[in-house]
Amino acid sequence: MTLLTKKRAHPTRRRQRPTAPRTPRHPLRAEALHGFGPWAGAALLLTCSVLLAGASARWQGGWAETGAELHNVLLIGVPLAAAIGCLQGGREHRRRTEELWRTAVRGPLARFLASALPVALWVAAGYVLTAAGALLATWPYARGDRPHLALLPADTVVLAASAVAGHVAGRLTAWRPMAPLLAIAGYVALGIPSATPDPGAGGQLNPAFPVPDAVDPVWWQPVAMAVWGAGLAGTAVLAYAARRRSTALLPLAAATVAGALLVHTGDGLWHENPLARRQVCDTSTTPQICVNARYGAVLPQVTEALAGVTGRLEGVRNLPVRFEDRAGAPHHDEAELPMLTPLGWHLVRGRLTDPERYAWEAVSALTRRGDCARTDARTERADDAVQNYLAPSPSQKYFDDLAARGDREARAGLKARRAARAELASMGDKERRAWLSAYFASTGRCDPKGVPSL
Repeated sequence: MTLLTKKRAHPTRRRQRPTAPRTPRHPLRAEALHGFGPWAGAALLLTCSVLLAGASARWQGGWAETGAELHNVLLIGVPLAAAIGCLQGGREHRRRTEELWRTAVRGPLARFLASALPVALWVAAGYVLTAAGALLATWPYARGDRPHLALLPADTVVLAASAVAGHVAGRLTAWRPMAPLLAIAGYVALGIPSATPDPGAGGQLNPAFPVPDAVDPVWWQPVAMAVWGAGLAGTAVLAYAARRRSTALLPLAAATVAGALLVHTGDGLWHENPLARRQVCDTSTTPQICVNARYGAVLPQVTEALAGVTGRLEGVRNLPVRFEDRAGAPHHDEAELPMLTPLGWHLVRGRLTDPERYAWEAVSALTRRGDCARTDARTERADDAVQNYLAPSPSQKYFDDLAARGDREARAGLKARRAARAELASMGDKERRAWLSAYFASTGRCDPKGVPSL
């Protein structure tokens, strides 16, 4: 009998499935996700947000003011972006790996873009996020108008171009203080034309030049400014890293054409916001109350603040037709309302800050004697009595107490003013309306003749 021994099978090993070779990550992706780029975007976002938050009372609640303030932060943002790019550009000097990078397969321009573009894109993203946050902060308090975003794309391009140009500066020198010095030089270069009353060409070519709130650019101005900034940055890049440096002439030519167009057009680059010439009026009062259409939704607050004034003027003749809220002097049949702009004084985040003071300033405009170098005592007493009756000054008690502690002349003047106030307040309604009608017939003139006495 033959013993057949079954050969024990060797335990089988797991067969590893063949894996596809990993595709190497693109250097742009690695730099964008794990390099200096996210920190650069966060730095610009934080800096611009702090600047905007510190001045929030000046822009929050007005679309035009928000757009102007977002543009004005470029005075800090552009030098900061250039310094950030310079830090990134000098990285190889600090690591002492520039010789190693020269042996890489990719050309110098490809290597430059792989390092510079992620930082520039993150800087642009930081600014866009800042703008989005500012617009969201304004939206609940806006009382008219519309978002003004015409400058936003060009400003974003200029910031990205500044980061790229700063990168070139960082590649050219290994000096560590270069980045902060570049930021200081950029701030001075942008700030001097901004502070000059008549900057001329420097203002038209300055991407951070302050923009008034009530103007908009012509449609092509942001395009020309973007070409101007990007063209200069492209010229620096190609002159530094391109195999054929003559190609730098192409962006230089584009920047030259755009700059010449900006300078030649001059003040024609801007036009007034159409809403700034319009008014929204409440015709149910006497005088009528009109506010600028940019803040049309504030009209109910203004009407309420002036309700005491218009109520006491009911039935009075010789009044101005309306309170107006436009730039420039009012017409002969109008009285000027206290200006709602600049934001941060009478109007903050869509609300009147001090309705009593606002009403007092509006009544002061009714006398229309601001251009008079001097008025006599009778006119002064009449003006004071009318202002006290319609809307007393919030500081009246303080000045009365000050006069009461003064010399004999000051005390006599206070006594006369108080007597005039009491006499006007004690009149009957019909008598007071007749006196006020005679009084408003004399306003707007410096001659005391015709001013009724008290």
